[in-house]
Amino acid sequence: MKKQLSIILIAFLSLVITTYSKAQTSASVKISGDVTTPLTINDEDLHKFTQTTVTRKDHDGKEHTYSGVILADLLKKAGATLGADLKGKNLAKYILITASDNYQVVFALAELDKAFTDRTIILADQVDGKPLPAGEGPFRIIVEDEKKPARCIREVVSIQVLSAK
Repeated sequence: MKKQLSIILIAFLSLVITTYSKAQTSASVKISGDVTTPLTINDEDLHKFTQTTVTRKDHDGKEHTYSGVILADLLKKAGATLGADLKGKNLAKYILITASDNYQVVFALAELDKAFTDRTIILADQVDGKPLPAGEGPFRIIVEDEKKPARCIREVVSIQVLSAK
């Protein structure tokens, strides 16, 4: 009986580990809404873009170095209105970022455009040279210089470009 229980336990653990591994490798972020080319970005895709690092403090005041891709670069690839076209009615566009637990944050599109700001906002997949830990990643928005980390949203699953009505 003990041998059968051991076999069942080993089979169960193997299933859990396999499922967890597949979930880790299939994680992605969908970029949709008012874009010309909706995208789904996974870890491999993210590393095809120019990588950027941002240093910011956590809740305890400890500095960490995050690496990932400038959010505006991902939005440009998806065909969001940036650069010379970000004027007039396009200034009412914003992005809604959603986490796996449905926590959401908003950024005005102009907050991401280098013509409007020097602030760096990235979609990170690493902290201090390692993949983001469970509960934070696999993808996280990091805002370089905001006083509060409330918009450094964890476990990002979607980014939507929307227009104010």
